[in-house]
Amino acid sequence: MENTLEIPYTIYIEATPNPASMKFVANKVLINEKGATAEYKNAGETQTAPIAKQLFQFPFVKTVFISANYITITKIDAVDWNDISLELRIFLTDYLNKGNLIVTALPQQEVAIDNTFTETKFISTQHVAAKDEVEAKIIEVLDQYIRPAVEQDGGLITFKELKDGVVTVQMRGSCSGCPSSTMTLKAGIEALLKRLLPDSVKEVVSEAM
Repeated sequence: MENTLEIPYTIYIEATPNPASMKFVANKVLINEKGATAEYKNAGETQTAPIAKQLFQFPFVKTVFISANYITITKIDAVDWNDISLELRIFLTDYLNKGNLIVTALPQQEVAIDNTFTETKFISTQHVAAKDEVEAKIIEVLDQYIRPAVEQDGGLITFKELKDGVVTVQMRGSCSGCPSSTMTLKAGIEALLKRLLPDSVKEVVSEAM
């Protein structure tokens, strides 16, 4: 009889450019759907994410971002990573090796459409569909040159729209609220898109998530 022992989950920790966020990387896939991600900003959003619901039981967890094989956790300012990172790594390793559910369905996130907060809309964690060849090229550039590096740092960038030469992107995970994200946006993303699409792109801005 063939021995088919399953490889257990192991978790290692990676720092991100955002000092408030840490990346907990698994040796196996957490979300099977290609390119899918899930972000949770409070316990009320975790009905379809049992693992995120459990993480919010820790009083120092501020947001949870889940991608293919890692979870980016953003903490509150009052605690230091040296005091909590090992506790979180042990919890995640134990949770996953017990076969507990991770994400049962990907979330749709509801955000205000303006600063009055009287109307809302649901957004996806994926790119908005391209309307023309220029938007399709922008999405291609983001996916080929920008997204891998951002994901390496525990974050996510998605294209929202192009209007009057201004490209709006949405940044999540460790990129949300990261002090260096503005520099990345201007020195990296904007410079690249303006060089590749000089007649179409004048500026790149980030929509707060």
